[in-house]
Amino acid sequence: MSDKALNFTNLIEENQGIIHKICRIYTDDEFSHEDLFQEIVLQLWRSFDSFKGDSKFSTWMYRVSLNTAIILIRKKNRTITTSSIEHQIIPFDNNDYDAEAEERLQLLYAAIKLLNDVERALVLMYLEDLPYKDIAETLGISEVNARVKMNRVKIKLKDIITKMEQ
Repeated sequence: MSDKALNFTNLIEENQGIIHKICRIYTDDEFSHEDLFQEIVLQLWRSFDSFKGDSKFSTWMYRVSLNTAIILIRKKNRTITTSSIEHQIIPFDNNDYDAEAEERLQLLYAAIKLLNDVERALVLMYLEDLPYKDIAETLGISEVNARVKMNRVKIKLKDIITKMEQ
């Protein structure tokens, strides 16, 4: 394996959580998640030579991954939409499992999926505790604009969740 391929593989392994989170936000089922994951890794590999190290690898990875996800979702929305079967919940015995917390998390993800593409990306990076500077750089907006957009999205999410709980 070449040094380039080895370096790329190591970076993907270290940061694969980013890709999985993006896939979770932009897909509804396991098959679509896996398909999007593979497409994102392929696009990252294709554009790996363009990564010059001017920013953190994770910031560059977010940008490429989000762009790939958004492009694929937009293409998919042009095709016939089918409804997926919801994931079957399999009970398991785990003393650390908090059903209420899991329910709130599922509600949050459902609400996030109702946001537009840019808002989803913004929330995802915010939940990752990325600094606004990195969020702004990834989205190609100013840091102030990222903060303003995030405040608006928080209000929007709160409204969505309130409506969903009623």
